[in-house]
Amino acid sequence: MNLSALKSLPANVWILAASQSLAMSMVPMMILVSSLLAADIAPDESLVTFPIALVVVGTASATVPVAYVMKRLGRKKGGYVGFACGLLACGLGFHAARDASFPFLLASSYCMGVATAFGQQFRFAALESVQDPANYGPAISAFMTGGLLAAFLGPEIGASGRDLLPAPFGFAGSFALSGGLLCVAIFLFSFFKEPRRLREEAVTTDRPLANIVRSPAFLLAAGAAALSYAVMSFIMTATPITMHEICGFGLADTKRVIQAHILSMFLPSLFSGWLMKRFGPGKLMLAGSLAYGVVLLVGLQGQELAHFWGALILLGVGWNFLFASGTALLPRAYAGNERYKAQAANDFAVFGCQAVVALSAGWFLYRFGWSVLLLSCLPLVLLAGVVSILQIRRS
Repeated sequence: MNLSALKSLPANVWILAASQSLAMSMVPMMILVSSLLAADIAPDESLVTFPIALVVVGTASATVPVAYVMKRLGRKKGGYVGFACGLLACGLGFHAARDASFPFLLASSYCMGVATAFGQQFRFAALESVQDPANYGPAISAFMTGGLLAAFLGPEIGASGRDLLPAPFGFAGSFALSGGLLCVAIFLFSFFKEPRRLREEAVTTDRPLANIVRSPAFLLAAGAAALSYAVMSFIMTATPITMHEICGFGLADTKRVIQAHILSMFLPSLFSGWLMKRFGPGKLMLAGSLAYGVVLLVGLQGQELAHFWGALILLGVGWNFLFASGTALLPRAYAGNERYKAQAANDFAVFGCQAVVALSAGWFLYRFGWSVLLLSCLPLVLLAGVVSILQIRRS
């Protein structure tokens, strides 16, 4: 990464990176806490991963409305709406833990998903704050590094807050700490300045959305991103309950595996942009597909701590390569005045696929077991490889 380019980035980029790193910690906290809390308060064991799935459902269902809100209110006012949804999620989660209420936990999860949809829009705000398009890459890299802090903070406050405040099964303090971090994020975000609105590019035609999403460029870009999330979410959602409830690993071990996984999702962002420029998005997608294949091989070798460590770290790397490549390819699928509806369609497809697999992860795990869950990902991994090869040939 070019350090001089980083130094030239506007303050807005760093403000967004700092505030979003704190706000993003809600999701890793929820990944660790919700399934463990649900194991004690859910009416049926097959529903223990349902709260995590509802985070994804909330994100998927809110992508289009959130894009409209951002367009109408602007990035700053829209950002405050997103933070308010996050605070509501923490408050509902606190009551869920204190009152041992599964419905409150589900409501918290959904609101957290809506807040995440607002957070997804911040990457566009970072790009709009940069005057020179040559600095788009460093801006996204700087913004994405916030995920590294979130990867540590989220599981840490989840585990540290377990017995911080009285609750029948713990974790009320986890949601309270998360709400405190979110207040700090709001304070940092208050220094953000609304970027200059971009003029729509004049083009001869404004294609219907159906024509855009049927184009090979859109299908390959959205396909890579959707498959990256589908495989990652299916395995990641089932991991905490598999380790803690089925295999009997302690909360500390489970927390560290989740932290390592989320770190491996964002750490490759420091060099994946260079790899993409050097070898092309298609080859990076293929590398991500191969990493997913190795995830299945490692996970099927056994259910010792080392197997979970290796599989979840490779899962994060594979996600990064596939998702980053799909995101970089997406602008090739639309003209400037088509970007809002194309981006909304892409995010809806990506998070919609993630929602489907996350909703089914708990049921699938308890019905068929960890090994069959991994094997069921094989068709998706093979499909990701096919999409990668098609992109290489298209290039």
